[in-house]
Amino acid sequence: MSNLTKHKRQKIRKGIIFISFLLFPITIYYFSPYLIIQAAFEGIIAGSFIIFTLMFLSSLFLGRAFCGWLCPAGGIQEAAFMANSKPNKGGLRKVIKYAIWLPWVITIALLLMNAGGIKNVDVLYQTWHGISVSNPTAYIIYYGVVFLIVILSYISGKRSFCHTVCWMAPFMVLGNLIRNRLHIPGLKLQTDSENCISCGKCTSNCAMSLNVQNLVNNQKLSQNIDCILCGECVDICPKNVIHFKFK
Repeated sequence: MSNLTKHKRQKIRKGIIFISFLLFPITIYYFSPYLIIQAAFEGIIAGSFIIFTLMFLSSLFLGRAFCGWLCPAGGIQEAAFMANSKPNKGGLRKVIKYAIWLPWVITIALLLMNAGGIKNVDVLYQTWHGISVSNPTAYIIYYGVVFLIVILSYISGKRSFCHTVCWMAPFMVLGNLIRNRLHIPGLKLQTDSENCISCGKCTSNCAMSLNVQNLVNNQKLSQNIDCILCGECVDICPKNVIHFKFK
């Protein structure tokens, strides 16, 4: 693949994810961790429930491509690279989102059971004709979420929200783990480690602060659950060591 084609792919990806960020005032309730609880209390399946389910199902075949190509929070974080493009150190902070996610999912299940099961499906739950931010209170919520995402990126580096508190990521991480365990065919990154010249460009350009070079040399990149398939490492590699593969 030519360098021009690679450059175009990243321009397209960044354009899509930035547009997703611009649409966030419309879509934020479809990613809301609170509205899904409120709806479950009433025995209603809200739009966020459906979106999170689709995230999990898509990850069985597309991994975490949603994070790299469509996530509005990802668009905010990549815009924040201008303020802080240092790698995220991760560590114990990566555990926080799972400590949030598991009780949250259990609460949703218990509330649905307490409501007597699913009584209704309302994709547009609590939205105004499908638009999330339609009053001053909703703007406060919207800017609060944006501020959280930006401040984490500013303090801790690249995609810190993804690593630390994202309630969406665990759905796709779980799907990735199941896919790897069951060897389900899907979109992955394939490597030709023998051609690697150890230039380190893949690692320095990784949006998720992964040690891509080490993963390539150990043939473990395709199994990594934090890879969001953004393709930055694919398109920056001078020797075409990494490439997309549906296998």
